Order: sequence, then C-alpha cells, then structure tokens
Amino acid sequence: MTNTVNTDHLWMPFTANRLFKDRPRMLVSASGMYYTSDDGRNILDGTSGLWCVNAGHCHPKITEAITTQAAIMDYAPLFQMGHPKAFEAASALVSIAPEGLHRVFFCNDGSEAVDSALKIALAYHRMRGDSLRTRLIGRERGYHGVGFGGIAVGGIAGNRKHFGPTLASVDHLRHPLDIAKNAFSRGLPEHGAEIADELEQRLLALHDPATVAAVIVEPIQGSTGVIVPPKGYLQKLRDICDRHGILLIFDEVITGFGRLGTAFAADYFGVVPDMIVCAKGLTNATVPMGAVIVRDSIYDTFMSEAPENAIELYHGYTYTGHPLASAAMLATLDVYQSEQLFERAAAIAPYFEDAAHSLRGLPNVKDVRNLGLVCGIELDSIPKKPGKRGYDAFVKCFWNKDILIRTTGDIIALSPPLIIEKAQIDQLFGAIAEVLKTQ
Repeated sequence: MTNTVNTDHLWMPFTANRLFKDRPRMLVSASGMYYTSDDGRNILDGTSGLWCVNAGHCHPKITEAITTQAAIMDYAPLFQMGHPKAFEAASALVSIAPEGLHRVFFCNDGSEAVDSALKIALAYHRMRGDSLRTRLIGRERGYHGVGFGGIAVGGIAGNRKHFGPTLASVDHLRHPLDIAKNAFSRGLPEHGAEIADELEQRLLALHDPATVAAVIVEPIQGSTGVIVPPKGYLQKLRDICDRHGILLIFDEVITGFGRLGTAFAADYFGVVPDMIVCAKGLTNATVPMGAVIVRDSIYDTFMSEAPENAIELYHGYTYTGHPLASAAMLATLDVYQSEQLFERAAAIAPYFEDAAHSLRGLPNVKDVRNLGLVCGIELDSIPKKPGKRGYDAFVKCFWNKDILIRTTGDIIALSPPLIIEKAQIDQLFGAIAEVLKTQ
C-alpha cells in the first residue's frame, strides 16, 4: 500500500506541517504493541500513541464494549438528565482512586479536565466565602493542556507565546530538574526536594498565601521531557499547601493508569492531592474522555452552600460522560484489573530502567532519567539548531528502525504500552542506540 491521501486541507496540531507533508508518516492500523504504516511496515509503539494506549492497541474487550454501546444508545445528555453508564463509570473510577477522593466530574480530554479543576478550585473558595483566593500557581516547564487555563498555569513558553495574555493572577514554581547534580539518576533523584520550599519562601511570601487558591503540578513532568521529582519533593508541596489552606491538584493525565505500576502517581508517592486530573489511559484512548477526581469535602461544600434546587456548579460539556466513552472506560478499567497490567508494569520496570541507562556513554547523550515505564533521554543540542538532533532521531527511528518515539526539543521521551515484553524493550532501546551512534 502506498500513500495516496490528500494532505492539503488538514492543519495538523503540534506538527511541523510543511516538513510532514513533504514526506508523510501515515499509520493505517494497529494491534497490541504495533502500528502498521501505509507502506506495510510494523511500527513498534514506544510512546503508547501519545502516552495514552496503556493496554495496547485495539484491545478486543474495549472495542466490543464501544460497539455494543453504540448500538444501544449513541448519546444522552447529563444536563438535568442521566444515563446508567456514566454513574457506573464514576463508581469504577472512584474504586481505584486514593482514599478521600470519591467524586468525579467528567469531560472530554486532559485540557478540559485541567480547566475544570481550576474552575472548581476557584469556585470552591468562593463558596466557602474566601473570595480573596484567586491566584493559581503552576510550574516552569509544566504542561497542562491547551485551554486558556491550562496554558496559563503551564510553563512551556512555546505553548504561550503566540496568544498573548491568558489568565491573570498566575505564577510559577521553578521546576526540579538539576542535571548537574542528578544526571543519570535511576528513579527518583536524590537532590532537589528543597526546591519545593520556594513555594512558601518565595511565591507565598510575595503574593500572600491568603490569595492563593490552588497549586497544580504533574507528578512527573512528561511533555517537557520527563522531569522526575526528587525524593520528598511532592510531600513538601503537600505539607506547604496544608499549612496555608491551598488546594493541591495533581495533573495525572500522563501518570494515571499504571504508568508507574500503580493506579495513580499519588499512590506511588504516597501523597494524596485534593484533585486528580486524568484522561488518556482512562479509556485506553479509544474514545476521548477526561475526568477530575475530587476530594469529598470540596464536593460537599458545593452541595451545602448552594441554594436549594439551584445548580451547584455552572460548568459542563455537551459530551460529559458520553455513553460510548463511559462504556470504553468501564471496559478499560476491567482490562487493567483482569490482566493485572499495573502489576505487570511494576514488574518489568527494572528491566526497562536497565535498558534505558544502557544508552549512557553514547554520542551526545547528556542525561537519562526514568521512573516506572517512562524515560527521557536528553541529547546535547546542535549549536544554533536546537531541536534538530532530536527531530532527526525521531525521523530515523520511524523510517529506518520501524519504531515510534516522541521528542520534545532534543529530548527523546518513551512511554510504551504496559503490555511491552522484554524482547520489545530490547528492540526499542537497541534501535535508539543505533540511531544515536549516527547522530
């Protein structure tokens, strides 16, 4: 099969459109660990699509659930109405959530989930009569989707520079990546937990803690090139937020659903936030869906403070709790449990770590960092050509080695499906090593 698709009319997201259309990279089918390209090659998926196909592609139980639901009921609203699958899905999600987080607000993807969480945080403080709390704090190099709220608290300059001012009253923590002290860390870095103290010593001292509504962080900063938190860092953030009545939001769009061998990163780190934002692996990416899992006390405040018979939260989406998405989510969570994929990921993670760190010493490899089934390989940039070395590696891996990786600038990010086998780990890192030797 050869590519005959007309590529003229589609404006592709986060893509160098002109470069892509000069030589399109087309995927036409998928199964398990592999995509099939339009020229008939099996492409090993080293990135779970976009960090999202945790159970592998086209899992029969999930596709069957979607097909069955589509034939029963295609759509039902959740504005003043309901359908059973949405409530079943919320209950299933709560069953694997950290203790105390028992309320679920559904939306359509991670970007919407972030904006929903930020709105819930702001409205919660107003409902409590604490209307001074309007400030939101994110983190440098953080990625929280592409809604105006998400790019405001996000800290990737390229995602913001074209759009001018977004939300007011936003500030950012310094990110905890310190290659000079922590290069080639296996798992959690030893140094850097004290960076969390800047929240209290610098930002809260500057703004007054009584004005801060919420702090939002990714437990692992993924899209910016895999920044793993130092030991004790997240617990410090939790303690500071507790001292000052500030909500702590974990953006687990990437880390949720087995990436670290646990249901959520909150479980792995033993730190319970006030809200968890999730998406991607929630439905194994088969049908778009996002969710905010909310602490009971936040929900209870809305229920107790709103006037009787009034809408408690003026927020929602046409496709909130969509029947197909709910069915896909229920089937996905069942697959995670019945096939013990979280436990499987935890068991194979040490082998994945060893393979990742085997790249140390190869040309231009500046750092390797990893946790669970995620790793970042940072490369030295070509002078005056930032990002080119990473992009060239991405293209060579696809065309010459039949593997799919993801790059952000000169950092290779890997996050394979949880079903990956040792032989496929060898194939993935062996191919990357061969490519890097030619860079």
